[in-house]
Amino acid sequence: MRVIAGTARHLPLKTPDGMETRPTTDRIKETLFNILQPYLAGADFLDLFSGSGAIGIEALSRGARNCYFVENKAEAQKCIVENLKFTKLVDQARLLRGDVFTELIRLKSEGRKFDFIFMDPPYDQEHEKKVLQILSDGVLLKDDTWIIVEASIETDFSYVEGLGYEIVKDKKYKTNRHMILRPAAKE
Repeated sequence: MRVIAGTARHLPLKTPDGMETRPTTDRIKETLFNILQPYLAGADFLDLFSGSGAIGIEALSRGARNCYFVENKAEAQKCIVENLKFTKLVDQARLLRGDVFTELIRLKSEGRKFDFIFMDPPYDQEHEKKVLQILSDGVLLKDDTWIIVEASIETDFSYVEGLGYEIVKDKKYKTNRHMILRPAAKE
């Protein structure tokens, strides 16, 4: 796994051992960032269930102003720190070492707002639904925030409009998908 483009282009990234994380393949990551690239310059990025930090690091490498990484597993946290140091992106990053749901509440209390929120939770446990419910009050969102969910291809997103989101894009791959959402326009 490597950084695809930007200031840290071609640098290899470490990943945690074992099967608890599923690093996004370079090909899928490149497809995702081809969609996001026009909007990344100066963006505030939040990477939930960060794993190795590869998605947030890619965003920083491509011009995001900063990235908050949220990860609760110690081995993955260590990878994120090492990858940030190796790519020389530490100064633009903040690692939150805790449970995603707790850290979202803390970020709300700090008054943070993000242009992009990416999440790659464990598949088929409905964590994405719980995160979308927490985000639905809009406290962490700007008017044009994009929320990107990496999920199994079978994941049901029929509820998102009821939470106040509109679907920007549903990009399907062989076994997974990127669902891109944003707050629905207020009437």
